[in-house]
Amino acid sequence: MRPVAILACLLMLSAAGCGYHTAGSATHLPSDIGTIDVPIFQTKVENYHTEVAFTDAVVQQLTSRTKDHVTESDHPRPADATLHGTILTETYTPLTYNSQTGQSSSYVITITASVVLDDAAGKVLYKNDHFLFRSQYQETADLSSFIQEDRPAVHRMAHDFAQSLVSNMLESF
Repeated sequence: MRPVAILACLLMLSAAGCGYHTAGSATHLPSDIGTIDVPIFQTKVENYHTEVAFTDAVVQQLTSRTKDHVTESDHPRPADATLHGTILTETYTPLTYNSQTGQSSSYVITITASVVLDDAAGKVLYKNDHFLFRSQYQETADLSSFIQEDRPAVHRMAHDFAQSLVSNMLESF
């Protein structure tokens, strides 16, 4: 009976270290951070409202993955930390071509951003001056639906960008 009890204890101990955790428990942010302000990302590109979609997606990811209160704008009461982001480049590179029309049928979109998370005292908690993100975008053959697909594609890419960025911020440093 004793070997069975020892084996059961060993199994429970190994399961405790398997990597599963509740939301917010894997963060490596200092424990005194309770609020994070995320002002609208700055942009150095000319694409329409990409920075708004990316900011919203980052706020959503931080809200769902941390216990911190996350805000999108400056408040009278300063936050414990502020995440500043700047979209530096946004490029579209043809990936595949339609053999019948000779036009591009899919693209790789590459976003380069600069991101800094600092606390209220100005201490840098996370910094990446060259956060690189790529996503594939499928072109539609119907030009009338192209405009309708463009906005959802940006939002899908913003969600994936935010998921990658927040993972890096919370679990990699």
